[in-house]
Amino acid sequence: MFHFLRAAGRLRTFRMNARVKLPAIVLGVLTALGLGCSSPQSFDILIKNGQIVDGSGGKAFTASMGINADTIAAIGDLSGARGRLEIDAADKVVSPGFIDIHAHLDPILELSHCESHVRQGVTTALGGPDGSSPWPLGPYLDTLQQVGIGMNVGYLVGHNTVRRNAMGLENRAPEAGELAQMEAEIAQAMAEGAFGISTGLKYLPGAFSNVEEVIALSKVAAARGGIYTSHLREEGLGLLEAVREAILISREAGIPVVLTHHKVVGKPMWGKSKTTLAMVDSARAAGLDIRIDQYPYNASYTSLSILIPGWARAGGDAAFRERVGDPVLRDSIRAGILFNLINDRGGADLKRVQFAKVSWMPELEGKTLYDWSRLKGVEPTLENGADLVIEAQLNGGASCVFFAMEEADVQRIMQHPQTMVASDGRLVAPGMGHPHPRWYGTFPRVLGQYVREKKILSLPEAIHKMTLMPARAMGLPDRGLLQEGMKADIVVFDPQTVADKATYETPHQYPVGISHVLINGRVSVENGVFQPRKNGVVLRKE
Repeated sequence: MFHFLRAAGRLRTFRMNARVKLPAIVLGVLTALGLGCSSPQSFDILIKNGQIVDGSGGKAFTASMGINADTIAAIGDLSGARGRLEIDAADKVVSPGFIDIHAHLDPILELSHCESHVRQGVTTALGGPDGSSPWPLGPYLDTLQQVGIGMNVGYLVGHNTVRRNAMGLENRAPEAGELAQMEAEIAQAMAEGAFGISTGLKYLPGAFSNVEEVIALSKVAAARGGIYTSHLREEGLGLLEAVREAILISREAGIPVVLTHHKVVGKPMWGKSKTTLAMVDSARAAGLDIRIDQYPYNASYTSLSILIPGWARAGGDAAFRERVGDPVLRDSIRAGILFNLINDRGGADLKRVQFAKVSWMPELEGKTLYDWSRLKGVEPTLENGADLVIEAQLNGGASCVFFAMEEADVQRIMQHPQTMVASDGRLVAPGMGHPHPRWYGTFPRVLGQYVREKKILSLPEAIHKMTLMPARAMGLPDRGLLQEGMKADIVVFDPQTVADKATYETPHQYPVGISHVLINGRVSVENGVFQPRKNGVVLRKE
């Protein structure tokens, strides 16, 4: 053997000289010894022969992809390569993992595997939306990392959260010390890794704030490179003024703004997305960074209390109970609810308000205000519906689905070049209430209905809105794009069958057509089967 190796070494030297030709028998010996040819490429995971839609918005191309550890190592013709795990993606699309820039992650300690999101192809989600976030943020993020999570998560710090910390549910402007406390808490959360600030100016106590307060707090987030996402102050009759306010905040605070779950609520305003989108275009032309996110449904989901005038709930539940006990104040509250039932989320029809989560009367879940009035034996008028809203709030409140949007607005907003896809969905498991179907189906719904069936978007456009756009909005440099050196967050799906299955009637249904989901180079969905693995990491803004 020693003589063989010596001979092989000499012949290897000869082979470097192009004028020397080696006899075939000698080459055979070298090959047998592994000295005459290079070894095939080897990867931890090899995804073969997929139609790659890389997230950039460019056209699909056929290629294979090699992954080592948590990183994309190679993309191209890897026909001679081998993988410890090989995935045949022929006739399937390979895309970056979807990034949900508006997610309600509240139950994540209970549902740490994040199955309802991961099975949609979501590999990263941004929590803390609509003005509400965990507090204090840093220790909460530490706990998540210790518990382990099924997908990557980051958080915003909520304006409503810090305002409640400083002022409770007071309906007034903050005093200097209170504003200073809120500014300090925003700064603390940003230092602990928040990606920015969120507001819920339709909700309490954010509804009691003025724009100067929001600008002051947004400046603190902007100083650390944060973004601002806003549930606008109004999405119905006051929508245009609310968009104008968000643009003002962007300009005065010097901060990128996302009009989150952008929509047009209530029949009187249907079609006004033409105006709001023109406002976005005008602001961007003036140099402001204004973006949009949206879920692909014509019904919203929130607390039933959104129908109640904000002033009526100032001070909390006890104060509300006292006010409705006063006949004069009750009449004013009832009139405000009636106005909202007609002009805002009520859609002027009790059948458009569907109960989703009712802790004090679970049998109402899935039924409407119309159904409840029938159960109580009262005429299903809007006036009686207003009384039922008061009764529900006194009983502890409820979450509802509101059918008060027009499909034409949904499609128009979706097609805007600055619109990202986001679920506004809450982590959920079968049997937990009667949720909005977006909690299970947002991303597959876009791919199935709005790409394949309705052709509202092209496939590269849709993937771009789900991946690179939100990655750039969050400031994630290594996610959202299929490129060598990027994190291996990857979805493999069949473009002919991918679809949402959850409906308003039967929402607890997982989507179909997604065969594989990889998070940080590890498999979370394999051949359509969810793998209960905690492959995610906690992301902190650097």
